[in-house]
Amino acid sequence: MYMKILYFSLGYCTHDYRFLKSISDGGHEVFFVQLEGNRRTVEDRPVPENVHQVIWKGGREPFRWSSLAKLTFDFRRLTKEIKPDLIHAGPIQTCAFIAVLSGFLPILTMSWGFDLMDDVHKNKWWEWVTRYTLKRSTFFTSDANITRDKAVTYGMNPEKTIVFPWGVDLKHFSPSTDHWSLNTDHFTLFCNRSWESRYGLDVLARAFVKVAQQNENVDLILLNGGSQSAQLRQILQGGGVLDRVTFGGQISQTDLPNWYHMADVYISPSHVDGSSVSLMEALACGLPCLVSDIPANKEWVVENENGWLFRDGDANHLAEKILAAISKRENLPGIGRASRRSAEMRADWKKNAEVLMNVYRNLI
Repeated sequence: MYMKILYFSLGYCTHDYRFLKSISDGGHEVFFVQLEGNRRTVEDRPVPENVHQVIWKGGREPFRWSSLAKLTFDFRRLTKEIKPDLIHAGPIQTCAFIAVLSGFLPILTMSWGFDLMDDVHKNKWWEWVTRYTLKRSTFFTSDANITRDKAVTYGMNPEKTIVFPWGVDLKHFSPSTDHWSLNTDHFTLFCNRSWESRYGLDVLARAFVKVAQQNENVDLILLNGGSQSAQLRQILQGGGVLDRVTFGGQISQTDLPNWYHMADVYISPSHVDGSSVSLMEALACGLPCLVSDIPANKEWVVENENGWLFRDGDANHLAEKILAAISKRENLPGIGRASRRSAEMRADWKKNAEVLMNVYRNLI
């Protein structure tokens, strides 16, 4: 069944690439509309073949509420010119809101996690926009039960929802055959969450200071960057451990598995999340995962099975868990194998993308 899909997102990141490619590879015509253009998490691969990149009044600068009317009218023009069968839009309070205001149906609203776990709490206006959008969406999808439940709380019809993890390419993100034999001299911690307050990198920095002061053979790899850069470096330098941290910067998807393979344990100290794709990548690479005990993480990590949980925001507890993992290093290969099994069972993007295609077909 051929479909014409208008895919509306904030910018162009790895997740957008995979959605666009799946739609295009499925033999459908896809029109890609960006609200803000390139953001911090930029995909290094070009937009997939056969994807029409739409030029309109948006896509040039960060979204501002003062531009809402202009953008809505122009988006309405796009729908009349393109005549899509379906609009796939998210996050909720920006892209999906504009899509709803355009009056077009059907609309598949997709939560990006942070929109329901963080943005909705900014103020009463954001909460109103969330309710308005969800009550008028044809269907809703998210990657975690916690965000689906939140959507229902804000007015989404529970019978018009589906949850599926976005998943990863299990061939690209896979365990290294000699992983544990290579990592013998030092114990390496790895985190590639953005350096923003919602992701809790300051908690990890404080925990690492405590651990490094007790064990001279522990180091830390931090990828990406963000607004907490100065704060993180201050914590690490003040604790005398800055020289034991590798700052890898932005890494391409091609090279990213190699960085997972350098580590003994993956850490995500995030305060809010849906089903984290970086967590799924770590699981797929066979890494034990130490993550904050927020609801979405608990959907993936089982204590002492494929990793461990620590109290969200508690640097002391995180440090304790790191030291415990180091003390039982002989258990890590088995935990890593359990991680890979978790990914194979639930995080296969090829299988999960077909769920999305079925949603499209049912809506049309």
